[in-house]
Amino acid sequence: MAQSFTQSLRGLTDRVLALLSNDIGIDLGTANTLVYAKGRGIVINEPSIVAVNHKTGQIVAVGAQAKEMLGRTPQHIQAVQPVIDGVISDFEVTSEMLSYLIGKAQMGHGKLLGPRVTIGVPSGITSVEVRAVRDAARAAGAREVHIIEEPMAAAIGIELPVHEPRGSMVIDIGGGTTDIGVVSLGGLVNARNVRIAGDRFNADIVAHVRNEFKVLIGEKTAEELKIALASVSANRDRIEAFARGRDLVTGLPREIVITDNDIRNAIGHSVEELVEAAKEVLETTPPELVADIMQKGVYLVGGGALIRGLPEFLTESLGVPVIVDQDPLTAVVRGTSVVLDDIDRYREAVLKSDDELVPTE
Repeated sequence: MAQSFTQSLRGLTDRVLALLSNDIGIDLGTANTLVYAKGRGIVINEPSIVAVNHKTGQIVAVGAQAKEMLGRTPQHIQAVQPVIDGVISDFEVTSEMLSYLIGKAQMGHGKLLGPRVTIGVPSGITSVEVRAVRDAARAAGAREVHIIEEPMAAAIGIELPVHEPRGSMVIDIGGGTTDIGVVSLGGLVNARNVRIAGDRFNADIVAHVRNEFKVLIGEKTAEELKIALASVSANRDRIEAFARGRDLVTGLPREIVITDNDIRNAIGHSVEELVEAAKEVLETTPPELVADIMQKGVYLVGGGALIRGLPEFLTESLGVPVIVDQDPLTAVVRGTSVVLDDIDRYREAVLKSDDELVPTE
């Protein structure tokens, strides 16, 4: 009885506070950060990059503007990624970035109180890393912070039956990490986080071009080549693109032609490691849930889902159908929006938060 009254009171309080503050969902990624504002949808999709002036200690640019500065700044200005492999590497810069994004999301829609924020983070994140994310969001002005693991957020975002006693498997290939999770009864039954994702593929491409062509290219060029040419299976028609860099022999600028076969050879080993990680998750998942996954398939989300031929390659390697979501880039942030809309229903899915009162008998 007391618990029911407490829940009703909490629900009433949440509704009153919702009138006085905004609800914001954030997919805090290594490569890109997406921000959802309740009632307006996804309002921001910008690179997770901040340009810092080391002479003054001030933030020069955030997001797309900072990405344009990568590899083009003077010595006293540095463009950095404050989130590395899905976790905060620079607390102060991350706070500044979140403050900028939250402020931009609320521009023209500010309310009396700070916003309630839900943030997606990699699975297996430590309690120290959780605290860093929460503290960074609070420092950015958030009134209340909820943290949810990305495989769970993605499963909610693509409308899988997460509360039912049936297994659903999600592979989220992001910028810094790939999250592989099996969801059932409102929680993660089995999950693994591996540092094989978009940034690793970029590094593979840089290394391959250096070794094969003796040309040094930048990470931004590698990413452009990955987007244009990356594929897992051979194409009927050869696809190629130009890349410009520094010749390691002469030290002079040089332009070369890169084909889809070059990129396939560059990322092939990392793709194999990714497949092995997915196999290990299946091997350690309870057999009843594996049976459910065989029937329903594995759901692929994140930027890596756009690599040509990857779903078919995973299907063949795992022996399970692999389905790509219609909008794989926004699955996690869509999940955070659903959690914000009904926080009581998903309270068990979010990582324990100091903001919440624990009901007592």
